[in-house]
Amino acid sequence: MKPGSLLMVVFLAPALFSPAQDKTPATPAVTAVAVPDRYVIGATDVITVSVLKEPTLSNTMPVRPDGMISMPLLGDVKAAGTTPMQLADDITTKLKKYIQDPNVTIVVTQTNSKKVYLIGEIAKTGPIEMTPGMTLLQAIATAGGLTPYANSKKMYILRTDGGKEQKIPVHYKLALRGDITLNLSLNPGDTIVVR
Repeated sequence: MKPGSLLMVVFLAPALFSPAQDKTPATPAVTAVAVPDRYVIGATDVITVSVLKEPTLSNTMPVRPDGMISMPLLGDVKAAGTTPMQLADDITTKLKKYIQDPNVTIVVTQTNSKKVYLIGEIAKTGPIEMTPGMTLLQAIATAGGLTPYANSKKMYILRTDGGKEQKIPVHYKLALRGDITLNLSLNPGDTIVVR
């Protein structure tokens, strides 16, 4: 065997004996969040739009602060204020102009819009996941309660409604005594402030 032939065998041997590499790109795993059928999508939620047999139209995307998502062919589509099923139906209707019999699925992968925030003299400050119908006392309990230094007379809820911020006074001790009218229901985005 010639020396040049031996050199060629040394370079080709790894290619001949290595396992074949799959060149198809990996599809990202979609982790669905368990949301009820009536869940209403909100700004900052993350959704996955899947269009059967149309990978260029399928994508995971955040809902913008204006409540819209952007899709190829369709441009901006309103997502906030709809359920996943309603959004799928809306996108299906709009895609019928471009695709014959589109099959659209919407999966909510992150529920960022349904949070309330707690700051001040609370055991665990920061955002907490809002449950349906969550009240003031439930939110405080979820955050571990008030610290020993909390002044329950100087508590309030900051709420943005229609672009205007409201400061809603809280009567914590009366709510604890069972006055259900003072155990206020919370809205997504509310901030409970404890001095």
